Amino acid sequence: MYTHYTTRQLVLPMDIEILIPDHHLCRIVDAAVEKIDPRLFIPLHPGGGRPPYPPKMMLKIILYAYTNRIYSSRQIAKQLGENIYFMWLSENQKPDFRTINRFRSERMKDVIYETFFSLVDLLRQEGLVKLEDYFLDGTKIEANANKYTFVWR
Repeated sequence: MYTHYTTRQLVLPMDIEILIPDHHLCRIVDAAVEKIDPRLFIPLHPGGGRPPYPPKMMLKIILYAYTNRIYSSRQIAKQLGENIYFMWLSENQKPDFRTINRFRSERMKDVIYETFFSLVDLLRQEGLVKLEDYFLDGTKIEANANKYTFVWR
């Protein structure tokens, strides 16, 4: 009467890349970061201690999170265990939220502008972004709410 259903056994393909569409955003982020000059990432880790996570992998998950409006390092770390696109980008590595936050706030601080501009240039070369028009909205609008609103109505 019903199809077979059980929560005790999960069957996924051995390679999760099969589940990701060809033109998905995570593939674009992956391709763009892979084309970045690896010399940008050399000064990011001074050495010593535990071997670091690959900086390209960390940059991929942060960029993909930002494109999905996920900015919290705790939420990014959560997605690494729940979202198949994050799992694919990180090759199923799960950095801690502290590691993610430290990478973007301390390690990437000096090279973030170079990385951003090289990514925009790569996207322009691929035809995914046009730099013909640039808009910056700095509109300031007075709020219609203040702490006395509830008193007068």
